Amino acid sequence: MKALLCKTLGPPEALTIETVDGPTAGPGEVVIRVSAVGLNFFDTLIIAGKYQYRPELPFSPGAEASGKVVQVGAGVTRLSVGERVMALTGWGALREEVAVKAEKCVALPDEVGDEAAAVLQVTYGTAYHALKERGSLTARETLVVLGAAGGTGQAAVEIGRTLGAIVVAVASSDDKCAFCQALGAHATINSTKEDVKARIREVTDGRGADVIFDPVGGDLTEQAFRSIAWGGRHLVVGFAAGEIPRLPLNLPLLKGASAVGVFWGHHAEREPERHRADMEQLLELLRQGRVRPHIDHRYRLEEANLALRSLAERRVKGKAVIVLA
Repeated sequence: MKALLCKTLGPPEALTIETVDGPTAGPGEVVIRVSAVGLNFFDTLIIAGKYQYRPELPFSPGAEASGKVVQVGAGVTRLSVGERVMALTGWGALREEVAVKAEKCVALPDEVGDEAAAVLQVTYGTAYHALKERGSLTARETLVVLGAAGGTGQAAVEIGRTLGAIVVAVASSDDKCAFCQALGAHATINSTKEDVKARIREVTDGRGADVIFDPVGGDLTEQAFRSIAWGGRHLVVGFAAGEIPRLPLNLPLLKGASAVGVFWGHHAEREPERHRADMEQLLELLRQGRVRPHIDHRYRLEEANLALRSLAERRVKGKAVIVLA
């Protein structure tokens, strides 16, 4: 079978497509014939050795996939051959077949297509866990989403709307702000042209943000935190800007505010039943049309390096997907 391989750590252009042996389902595992793979920004980091997970070389990137079960290992009773599923692999999905623990798979309803399912888990799973469970976001609170035009940002905008929040989207260009407005953001802020702290205060009538969803880090973190409301929650999701910020601790003290860590991948690993329940809820929201993952571009497996380069250069609005079937 064909597989995209990272044999040496480096840029997307170093990846190669090779023929490898197909997998066999071990105990508690299933083998999936992959239909589609959702790409994420951290895929560009993991192939460069700059992510918290460092798989043994060679490996395939790709953390989330959809497809059809073609083998079932010993002890697996919840899934059967022929069933359509979405699977959380962590890495390894960018190949024609992949073995994955059955507990990390969720059966798909007929109404949900393979591409939508493939891009749902990481970004929407992160946003749902962050906003509902870590941020305790409630209706009529103000949610500020940094990096709102990216995959996780788009998900946070949409899920914030489903939870009844007033959503303020922060993005880095007028084009991306227009994209966020089309997603349903109540207000947008162009971080390259506007004072983020001042604009958040302005659009919230001086009250500030109840919840800040921050997958960006860098300079934006402190700018946003300085606009947080009394008792606000700043959700630390990631550092796409490349710099881990140093936040003055007098700021949470003066605002009675919290900086809350969101490590969704570890949550999914440690609490698989809660993770699966979240995924089933997200699938229902998708089926109802209340969330609509935006696929910016579709690529073939042979074009995966181009897709990852687009992600690395922040040219993707929403998600990029690799289509194998």
